[in-house]
Order: sequence, then C-alpha cells, then structure tokens
Amino acid sequence: MSKESIQEVVQKSLEEYFNDLGEQPASNIYDMVVMTVERPILEVVMGRADGNQSQAAQMLGINRNTLRKKLQEHGLL
Repeated sequence: MSKESIQEVVQKSLEEYFNDLGEQPASNIYDMVVMTVERPILEVVMGRADGNQSQAAQMLGINRNTLRKKLQEHGLL
C-alpha cells in the first residue's frame, strides 16, 4: 500500500490544480472534487460487494436508494 494517505493525494492534486490555473479564477471546486472522487469509490466498493447494492450501500454507510441514485449519476447502472 502507498505511503500517502488519500487525504494527502487529494491535497496534492488540488495544489497542482491551482498551480495549473495560474491567475484564472476557480469555480465549482467542491462539486468537481466530489464527482471526481465519488466514481472510483463507487466502482471499487461495487466490485468488492460483487455488484450487491445492499452490501455496497452498507459498506459506504448510505441508503441503498442513495447508492442507486449515485450509480445512475455516474453511468454505472
């Protein structure tokens, strides 16, 4: 396993993002990060749950209906 924590990876990525922006204004960063991180979370957890949405929802600590909505938003259904 990597020595870097998820938090450190996200922080470094955001710092690089701002550096790449330069003087351009940033917007919708929260939504951008959530959408970017959410898809791989869903993919990995669904894989670990062998596609079982109830089990995946339990692993994520969310309602199964919420999971279905997020899977649909990311085109994973």
